[in-house]
Amino acid sequence: MVTTHIAEGKAPYIVEATVTRCGSDIVVNIGGGLIPHIGAVALATPRPSIKSDGNISATASVLCISGHKEDLLARDAALRLASKFKTTVLVSVGMHVDSATFEDIKQLKANFAALLLSVEIWLQDSIDILV
Repeated sequence: MVTTHIAEGKAPYIVEATVTRCGSDIVVNIGGGLIPHIGAVALATPRPSIKSDGNISATASVLCISGHKEDLLARDAALRLASKFKTTVLVSVGMHVDSATFEDIKQLKANFAALLLSVEIWLQDSIDILV
């Protein structure tokens, strides 16, 4: 297995990931804010697009801890990575800032988006190295 740690942003809005290539599969554990945790997990697997256009899409199953709101972040990240890298992907997400305002959430989401792009770049580079 090959693992790395990636971070985007600064406290209290830092979002961090531990990314592991597990054979050809991918595991991404993302935590952020002041209290990283497991709020939701998504497991995605690639499949041919239902549009029959030759593209690869993905399907996902999601588990979300009651009261948490990271399910869409986990799902979208897992689907995106599974489609792009054509492999099974597990994504865990948990981010927390006490009494978060709209602006707090906006900053966490922006750092999450930047982190996901950095994860994609690292994964592509790791594939190139392994090939």
